[in-house]
Amino acid sequence: MQILGKARFRRFEAYRGILFVCLLSMAGAGRGQTTQQLPNAPAPSSPQTAGDQRPPDNTNEGTAEKTKKMTVEAAQATVRMGEAAVVRARNWESRWLTGVYISQGQVIQPLTFAQRRDLYLQQTLTTPGAYAKRMFAAGVDQMRDNPPQWDGGWAGYGERFASREGQFISANTLAMLGNAALKYEPRYDQCSCSGFWRRSRHAILRNFVTYNQSEQQLRPQLGLYAGAFGGGMISTAWKPDPHNVFVEGALGMAGQAGYGALWNFFLEFYRDINRKIGGRRAASPRP
Repeated sequence: MQILGKARFRRFEAYRGILFVCLLSMAGAGRGQTTQQLPNAPAPSSPQTAGDQRPPDNTNEGTAEKTKKMTVEAAQATVRMGEAAVVRARNWESRWLTGVYISQGQVIQPLTFAQRRDLYLQQTLTTPGAYAKRMFAAGVDQMRDNPPQWDGGWAGYGERFASREGQFISANTLAMLGNAALKYEPRYDQCSCSGFWRRSRHAILRNFVTYNQSEQQLRPQLGLYAGAFGGGMISTAWKPDPHNVFVEGALGMAGQAGYGALWNFFLEFYRDINRKIGGRRAASPRP
């Protein structure tokens, strides 16, 4: 028993020595790992240094330049649109004011009855220029206090305007029927000549003569002045007494001679006036 106990003790001593040696080896490996130095991390580069190494970025600069260019172009387009709108307005106003006429160089074609009817409606009821003439004539009557039985305020002006309106519609209706029966040209034709005095002379003469069906031979304005005479006579139906139908008819013809010449003068030169204020040379209105 003592021999077995001693043998066991020796094996225990041998195992303890081996265990001690293993522990020392593990401890030495741990120290070696602890003292091992890690490689140095790369130094961070500054933004300025990194920027120097990359090509310059021009994206923002290019965007700003494009935005500026688009803004300038939009502003210029807006100005052009505004100018075009003003020109169109002027031309629109001039067409509605003048009504139908024959422009310089336009080939004159005889009118059918349907075209004469449409022209009559435009010259009598749908063209603001016709109303402007009646307003002007009523203003002259107001200043002359004619007729004296009517008031001098707005009520009297309204009566005088209504009287001129009725007389004008009557005269235009009779003139349309007369020109249709005679096949006379009811439209004003602009002069193919040049020069102020020649064109003025043409405008005045066209108030007294017009073309027949051939559109080349001139004839007296029989239908126009017959209508003016008849319109003056008809106006006595609502004018206060005293009045004379023949005197009123003669006054209607005199009014046509004066107002008609002025209106032809305007039709002859209105394009020149329109161009002076910025309007373009627009196509002539047709029936």
